[in-house]
Amino acid sequence: MWKLPTMLSQIVIDLSNRDLARMNRVLADVMNKIFSTRSSQITIRKLKNLRFGESDIPNILSTCKLLESLSFSECDAGIRSVLHVEHARLVELDITYGEFKTVELDCLPKLQRMTYDNWPCDENPLVLGFVPQLSKLSLANAGLSHKTIMISQLLANVPDVSDLYLDFRSEKIWIRPECPRVLAPVLSQLRFVNLDSLPEECDIAWTMFLLEAAPSIEDLCVTVWDHKCGSESQKSRSKKTDVKWEPSAPKFKHKNLAKLTIYGFQSDGNFMGYIRRVMEAAVRIKEVSLHNRKVCKLCADRFPHIEVRPSTYPRSCEEKESLRKKITEASVVMASPAVIHFRS
Repeated sequence: MWKLPTMLSQIVIDLSNRDLARMNRVLADVMNKIFSTRSSQITIRKLKNLRFGESDIPNILSTCKLLESLSFSECDAGIRSVLHVEHARLVELDITYGEFKTVELDCLPKLQRMTYDNWPCDENPLVLGFVPQLSKLSLANAGLSHKTIMISQLLANVPDVSDLYLDFRSEKIWIRPECPRVLAPVLSQLRFVNLDSLPEECDIAWTMFLLEAAPSIEDLCVTVWDHKCGSESQKSRSKKTDVKWEPSAPKFKHKNLAKLTIYGFQSDGNFMGYIRRVMEAAVRIKEVSLHNRKVCKLCADRFPHIEVRPSTYPRSCEEKESLRKKITEASVVMASPAVIHFRS
């Protein structure tokens, strides 16, 4: 009976909260049986939908000394619990959905990649302690709380992040624009920035503060998309507000940005002004790739009552050429119209 479970490398426990409460003791006995009789030669690669005891996660980390990749999917140690992570060899950490109040990376000398998807509380969701090799950070949240994150504080101990991915789930912008002089020390090594699922009514000019603070950025990708399936609350869609930001300095120049990619481009002042501003600043820009809105086949079926804004993405060759000229017609834009590509 127990031979097959002890040979598995991936174990998924999929129970509702009600089932978990009712069967907690039985489940614990079953899992204990599996883990105590399994072969040490077979590596467990995935635990999912579990609520650990207070000492369970620290015990896992201290026991699995060769652990390099750890993923928590819908796991926690109790509602509003604090997760402390210490490990000598962990390279990758992925946390998706959980009721942690805060995740504190106390000492992870080998950690290179960190993903935190959907934190529930108004507290600081992530505290980065000793993570000297962290280079790629991915954060995704709908921003339904009033809490905003200050990047200067989040990355205060991590000055070598080179790849930053922020997903706003078509909801409120949950990071706070900051003075470039304050941000510069923690963003000096940043090379790749991906800002995903910005709400369509948002003025995307606020993203300029990242370019001003990070002189090494080579590739900037911005996705503007009212993705209804990805929205946490349809009611919250009417409460979004633009981000307050200070306009960039008139003579600001960026010497390393080579590529700007925009998904959800529309031929209105929001996008046209933004692209012109980036091209004015980026003296070595080589490519501007403009895509139409992303399409989700489920959105129309699940939310048929919500109107979709008409797209103003250029279709004909004439429309595209006209927009290229409008973007580059200002004398301060030195880049050739040839760098602007309409990809869809």
